Amino acid sequence: MSRQQRDALDALLRSIPRGETPPSIDEQRSGFAAGVGRPAPDDVVTRGTVLGGRPALELEPPTASGPGRLLYLHGGGYVIGSPDTHAGLVGELARRAGLRALSVDYRLAPEHPFPAAVDDGLAAYRELLATGTDPRDVVVAGDSAGGGLSIAMLLAAREAGLPQPAAVVLFSPWVDLTLAGASMRSKEDADPIFTEADIRAYADLYVGTGDRAHPLASPLFGDLAGLPPLFVQVGANEVLLDDSVRLAGRAGADDVEVTLEVLPGLPHVFQHHYGRLDEADAALDRAARFLTGHLDAGRRASDRLESVR
Repeated sequence: MSRQQRDALDALLRSIPRGETPPSIDEQRSGFAAGVGRPAPDDVVTRGTVLGGRPALELEPPTASGPGRLLYLHGGGYVIGSPDTHAGLVGELARRAGLRALSVDYRLAPEHPFPAAVDDGLAAYRELLATGTDPRDVVVAGDSAGGGLSIAMLLAAREAGLPQPAAVVLFSPWVDLTLAGASMRSKEDADPIFTEADIRAYADLYVGTGDRAHPLASPLFGDLAGLPPLFVQVGANEVLLDDSVRLAGRAGADDVEVTLEVLPGLPHVFQHHYGRLDEADAALDRAARFLTGHLDAGRRASDRLESVR
């Protein structure tokens, strides 16, 4: 059944028409919302809030207990997407992990180019800590551009002297805006969603003539030492495959605990297709266990420290 599901998804994604002229930014945003957006699960309560001076969506599943918080940064090439388009994905991850989640509506390019998104992510994380949340009770997740933004945010937090969260989950992260990965070309026929030109267009809008190798734009080129444990999932059928592979290698070289999963025959951020793709549900379960496992480990370590005192 899973092979049939993968083939059906690939065919569906390839059937989406491509116009002769690129759509406008507004058309891209509305099309993404209509084609990808899924509502939060029925049993997950959502409410609007503000975090770090930006609108945010709070998602609370019935399974949420304890102080743990999930901070989520959505994907969309830094140009499209919102907490609303990702409410389903974030709600599913939060529900499976039993965590309250906050999904940040960071500013988008081209109206707000680099480093606006990083500034907003850092402000959200800073406020979460400033309002009393222990960093050991915080986990971070993001997909695609939001995955790269998650790492950039934590690099900025480290430079600002802020403590790191307990763990990070990344779905198909975009971490190299120079597009140097070999898969950007070798996987173009296998990828049912993106071409190299698509990815380059997003980089143009976000960074423009700026330095695309800057560590806060392309965190693959940053020093990752001191970052929390990373869990990275990526599909084998995507031009961004090598971003995940090289990120895992860089993290390991910088002495960061990292787990990389490459799932065969799957497209970019396949986790969006939970409920209709077996691999998506299984991947979300593993990601949730990773987050809760590191939260639990942090609490046990804290308890031991308190007992010694």
